[in-house]
Amino acid sequence: MSKILFVLTGADHWTLADGTHHPTGFWAEEAIAPYDAFKAAGHEIVVATPGGVVPTVDAGSLAPEFNDGQENAARMAAAVSSNAELRSPVKLEEVDLDDYAAVFYPGGHGPMEDLSVNADSGSLLTRALESGKPLGVVCHAPAAMLAATKADGGNTFAGYDVAAFTNVEEAQAGFADKAKWLLQDRLTEAGVNVRVGEPWAPHVVVDRNLVTGQNPASAAPLAAELLEKLA
Repeated sequence: MSKILFVLTGADHWTLADGTHHPTGFWAEEAIAPYDAFKAAGHEIVVATPGGVVPTVDAGSLAPEFNDGQENAARMAAAVSSNAELRSPVKLEEVDLDDYAAVFYPGGHGPMEDLSVNADSGSLLTRALESGKPLGVVCHAPAAMLAATKADGGNTFAGYDVAAFTNVEEAQAGFADKAKWLLQDRLTEAGVNVRVGEPWAPHVVVDRNLVTGQNPASAAPLAAELLEKLA
């Protein structure tokens, strides 16, 4: 059994271009599907957030239309509310990477607000990437890569192939014209190679020890890739 670190956003909103706050947090499926897969394989999970705040689930991610109906939505909500690790996170600032065999970042719009500019998270991502340990990042969580820099000031992930929430998906979700910036654009500007798949379909990219997924549907297959790397 290995110990896996889940790094979640501590934000409960996303500041839009006009200054308004869009309520958000982490996306339920992106945390719960990998959580279930890792636990079923016998691994231990520790959740970390900036400041150790209890992470907020994006209410939208519990809606029936995002869970194939009311029954699955209720099951997802129950999985979030009963998750002991989500209710008792450790402080991201105090995490020792040596304690973990792998690191995983679920998405949601929350990381666009806090992890995208969080130096502790950026340092952790740099160390994880350089350690060779399996590192998984899905959907909007690649925003955290923007805070990961090398000693020369360049982005840690420059030159890596990644999947991330795309401009097309953000437009279809209704936020592209409201956002201060778009994730695909910022990653590209940082020198990261964003490999775009079909909107909303599972799309996972593996580059060395880095495993990334484009959207919520990519969370479960991303977890399967991480489990293979842990085997």
